[in-house]
Amino acid sequence: MPRRIPLPPHLKGASFRVSEQEFHGLSRARMRSSDLDAPFHGIRSIGLHVDDVLGLARSYAPRLRAGQLFSHVTAARLWDIPLPLELSEASEVHVSSVGGTAPRARGVIGHELRLAERAAIEEIPLVPPAETWCQLGAYLSREDLVAAGDFLLSGKRLRRGGRTLPLCTRDDLTAAAVRFGRQPGAAGIRWALPKLRSGVDSRRESLLRLALLAHRLPEPVIAHPVAVEGGLVLHPDLAYPWVRLAIEYEGDEHREDKRRWRDDLRRIVLLEEARWRVIRATDDDIQDPTVIVRAIRKALRG
Repeated sequence: MPRRIPLPPHLKGASFRVSEQEFHGLSRARMRSSDLDAPFHGIRSIGLHVDDVLGLARSYAPRLRAGQLFSHVTAARLWDIPLPLELSEASEVHVSSVGGTAPRARGVIGHELRLAERAAIEEIPLVPPAETWCQLGAYLSREDLVAAGDFLLSGKRLRRGGRTLPLCTRDDLTAAAVRFGRQPGAAGIRWALPKLRSGVDSRRESLLRLALLAHRLPEPVIAHPVAVEGGLVLHPDLAYPWVRLAIEYEGDEHREDKRRWRDDLRRIVLLEEARWRVIRATDDDIQDPTVIVRAIRKALRG
């Protein structure tokens, strides 16, 4: 069996067109070897994982023509906007052509845009966050569109405290919505825009807040500061401060992460010591809020 020719070092972690002979220097036979991936027609890549959105985008990037950029769901994933599972794990890439014909290829969902600003993540061109949010209007429920907007206004909570900077402002989103006009998803954008809030830590927290509002409860306060023993200040996910009621969302990741589970239990003890009542919420309470709504109503009545 003939020995496989080693790949040039500059190709590792790269994606390139088969036609770029001067760049890769590989024969047609070598192009068919199993140590090269073929994620898209006419493309070869080495060491890029297409189950990771950045790897997926880098794999497709050599096919981008002038005026093309990543958009819609792919841009949302690159910006780390929280999405439902079926979209967050999508294998297709959304590519928009500004002032040109939508690209067509296996694994590509093409779009045409009249105008679009450009941003970049590690030299990957994509639609800016506010415009991305508007494009999501055609793909997300109204509630998930609020959760996506909350993330953009809030930034991401860091594990050891603090958070990243917001990706845009409310004014950015409002202006983008005006430019978006009456394109598909515009009705959801109009519904979601006044409901966006900052300081939100997770998509599920947003969905829980909206579920409570849908059942005509007063809007809870997000991350209300509560002074507890030891000079600490805790910030419950949601709260009704006038009755000293905190609502803490607990997803499966809380239970599966031992340290996080212990921290959650300690938070509850500290809040209760400070004479706050704590109601714990799960995914079931988002799907069917009947029980938690009844408990909150009872607490609000005193």
